[in-house]
Amino acid sequence: MELDFFNAFAPVAAVVGLATVGGWVFTTWLRVKNGYPLENSWGKPVYPKIGDEAMERIKLLAQENAQLRAELGSVKDRLAVIERIVTDESHRVASEIEALRRPAN
Repeated sequence: MELDFFNAFAPVAAVVGLATVGGWVFTTWLRVKNGYPLENSWGKPVYPKIGDEAMERIKLLAQENAQLRAELGSVKDRLAVIERIVTDESHRVASEIEALRRPAN
């Protein structure tokens, strides 16, 4: 009887074991692919070591990011001025001023 139970249970245990290992490999692959840290046996994150070249690249990217943010801020300011000019009725005021400058006939 015990041998029949083992023969029936062995394939189920093998499938569950393979699914567990396959799931672990898949999640580890996803973490590495997307830049998430791996975990040690205590559940603490383990970050990959960053070399000098990677640190220099990070610094350059941070500088470029700051420059682009400053440029975007100035573009937003200019756009706000243009929107104010277009939506304001200042063109009406300008045409009235020009009409006053023309000599009356």
